[in-house]
Amino acid sequence: MNIVLWILQVLLALLFGGVGALKLARSKEDLLPQMGALKPYRPLTIKAIGLSEVAGALGLVVAPLVGWDALVPWAALGVGSVMVAGAIAHAEQREWSRIPINAVILVLAITVMVGRSVDVPL
Repeated sequence: MNIVLWILQVLLALLFGGVGALKLARSKEDLLPQMGALKPYRPLTIKAIGLSEVAGALGLVVAPLVGWDALVPWAALGVGSVMVAGAIAHAEQREWSRIPINAVILVLAITVMVGRSVDVPL
């Protein structure tokens, strides 16, 4: 199970790190053709979303490598929360076909959160 969780953590980290970096590096106008759900948001809000995605990605893979294993479930919760917010944003823009993608990624994040929470003392 540890290997499966690590694979999921790396996949989620690559996804969120990449998408978050795009939101940090590109202007709103450059992002809108691929990310139409961002249309109603201010540029600073988009940067904040990107920063939270990058932070979640780091929490998923870097934290356990430096001995902060207890941070992984929280990072997974964070990226899962971003997926819930993303699904709401897609629904507001009537981008119904994108919501299942958010749901699948949310399930992967919940899997990591629950799988890594077993070993974390409260």
